[in-house]
Amino acid sequence: MPHRRRVFFVSDRTGLTVEALGTSLITQFDAIDFLRLTLPFIDTVDKAREAVQQMNAAHQDTGKRPLIFSSLVDDAIRAEINKADGLVLDVFERFIVPLEQELGQKSQHAVGKSHSAGNAKDYNHRIEAINYSLSHDDGVTHRGLEDADLVLVGVSRSGKTPTSLYMAMQFGIKAANYPLIPEDLEANRLPPSLIPLKHKVWGLTIQPDRLHQIRKERRPDSKYASLENCRYEVSAAEKLMRQADIPFLDSTTKSIEEIATTMLHEAKLVRRVY
Repeated sequence: MPHRRRVFFVSDRTGLTVEALGTSLITQFDAIDFLRLTLPFIDTVDKAREAVQQMNAAHQDTGKRPLIFSSLVDDAIRAEINKADGLVLDVFERFIVPLEQELGQKSQHAVGKSHSAGNAKDYNHRIEAINYSLSHDDGVTHRGLEDADLVLVGVSRSGKTPTSLYMAMQFGIKAANYPLIPEDLEANRLPPSLIPLKHKVWGLTIQPDRLHQIRKERRPDSKYASLENCRYEVSAAEKLMRQADIPFLDSTTKSIEEIATTMLHEAKLVRRVY
């Protein structure tokens, strides 16, 4: 049985930033089973005290100090969290304070700056990209495809929708996605509407066994989900993409984040939001 450890992500806002940082660090320790809990909107001393009670209870229950990743700005609230019976890794102290010293300027100590909607340009780019990706999901419409930054193709359930939405939300990229249907595979060519956009097209593939598992949860005992059909579709789709000289990635073992970032980098697209 793997060694288990409690982890708390504490934030005065959503907790997304500290979750991302903390998770990237603890994933380096794959022999440990981390039990994670995010405590967002810890924006008063009273809430901080309640959080500390949870952390101390975790220490008593397990006999091991919890890991506490904190991104709190307010000094009094941070001081309260620092009293917890755990290893407190304070993002503010470890990064903001050295930056203040290096830059010769005090930070604003403003809550929620990293996920603020105050940057109207970034906010509008994100919303426009999300709306675009939703309206061009799964080949729903051909209209406006020329406005796409990227068009994802692949067989059904190969990861096109989550990848395109992630690119819209995280990068502000207008990503459409288009399924390769049996008619396309039999003809061994890109759908006609995508041929003028070939320079924007990227493909996703997936291992047939994994595709079979995903599809049978959606439509069990169907030809669509059969292993034989999955093998045929994946093979035919890869053949089509090679013949059309479309770059493609295997989504079987890659995270959505890794797929999207690879495409952004290799397609030389400039992200519009941070």
